[in-house]
Amino acid sequence: MISDILNSLDTERPILITGPTASGKSRLALTIASELGGIIVNADSMQVLNCWKILSARPSTQDLLDANHFMYGHIGINEPYSAGHWLRDLKKVLTTPHRPIIVGGTGLYFNALLNGLAEIPEIQDSVKKKADKLELSEMVQALNVEVKTKIDLRNRARVQRAWEVQEATGKSLTHWQSKTPPPLMQLEEVNTVLLDIPKTELDLKITKRFDQMLELGVLNEVKAMETHWDTKQIFSNAIGAKQLMSYIKKETDLTVAHEKSIIASRQYAKRQRTFFKKHMQNWNVYK
Repeated sequence: MISDILNSLDTERPILITGPTASGKSRLALTIASELGGIIVNADSMQVLNCWKILSARPSTQDLLDANHFMYGHIGINEPYSAGHWLRDLKKVLTTPHRPIIVGGTGLYFNALLNGLAEIPEIQDSVKKKADKLELSEMVQALNVEVKTKIDLRNRARVQRAWEVQEATGKSLTHWQSKTPPPLMQLEEVNTVLLDIPKTELDLKITKRFDQMLELGVLNEVKAMETHWDTKQIFSNAIGAKQLMSYIKKETDLTVAHEKSIIASRQYAKRQRTFFKKHMQNWNVYK
């Protein structure tokens, strides 16, 4: 498959790579950078965080030596970070003369890149703190009817963002989205790569990668976050974080935490596939 991808690429254009978790995106990006040149740019919302090197499967020390990587582990646990922040960081990287290989599993980032993103006013800390104290159901109930049809109402981060915008600006999230500026890149001007390996193969890869994380010391990484732990913060959404923290806190045993982490990873992969199928119909798919 890799040779097919390499042969299909226009070497003059930026390369966008996505796919479900554990599908081999980072390894492919590194291969392309080695064979065809270019810099690797992160498009994964957990890999931007400085607390999760192992848990988010950030590139290894050797990977960082083999190719130039940007936007990995540069955000602190208490720093706000959204698709808008990611776009602004990306703009800075794109000022370099090197061809970008943008890789990650956060579909919202790619949507923002190719479709533009609404420029929403900065939300006051007081509003964010108020939102932190609300239950998910309370925020859902307060949302504009149109907004409710456009976001995942089970995703606290998405719901809270919509609630904060509505509370702070007096206007709904969809109002601001209707004023979206032109996108940073056009689909027809880039190479797109969507990895879609068979589910059975992906399930095995997910299990293997999680086992490797344990060998690399992910429990120590999670343990280091115990004093900072807050399930309302973005960093707690990393797949496996809640499950392993339950083990660290002696609320469950490692076998259960291991099993639940793998299940959570598979469920996340399923959600990713659903997102890709809905929003990336015009991407080049490789099985």
